[in-house]
Amino acid sequence: MRHRSVGDLMTPHAVTVRRTTAFKEIARLLKEFDITAVPVVDASRHPVGVVSEADLLDRRPDGGAATAGELMTSPAITARSEWSVVRAARVMRRHGVKRLPVVDAEGGVIGVLSRSDLIRLFLRSDHAIQEEIVEDVLTRTLHIAPSTITVTVEDGLVTLSGLRPRRELLPVVLRLCQSVDGVVAVDDRLTNGEAAEA
Repeated sequence: MRHRSVGDLMTPHAVTVRRTTAFKEIARLLKEFDITAVPVVDASRHPVGVVSEADLLDRRPDGGAATAGELMTSPAITARSEWSVVRAARVMRRHGVKRLPVVDAEGGVIGVLSRSDLIRLFLRSDHAIQEEIVEDVLTRTLHIAPSTITVTVEDGLVTLSGLRPRRELLPVVLRLCQSVDGVVAVDDRLTNGEAAEA
């Protein structure tokens, strides 16, 4: 069972700015590329901060032309492309940010992961979700014969019917099914009995 990685979902080739980039140029880039924020990078493309639409609206210059270095939220909270999206989502929640610049092994920006990218997980097909639960969760991981538990998926809602596994295994089955990318909820309709092992 494999969670999608940040690299699978990120927007590659991130639009970036330097500390000296002016307010109007940042606003132009946000509009031109239909994005809500840009990482601010140094000469080595290492992120030093992020300028978002909110930063522009909150800190509109009164007279002098503000720069990215003056407007940015710093330090930049970053992710690595090999991270699972679950880890990235937790980092976003912990730091209260809506996007993460994605950096390579040298710390240079290679993309951006936004909350809207994470939402794409829930657009995963029902068939792909069902296949992963049957093949990876039940058969490979838990060694439960797929003939004893029927898995149906509709709009991300997983319904489990058939024979209930051993009592100590049931919470594990439910937790692993809920952790599959794209699952919205799991409906346990299993009946008493014991599911056979694969």
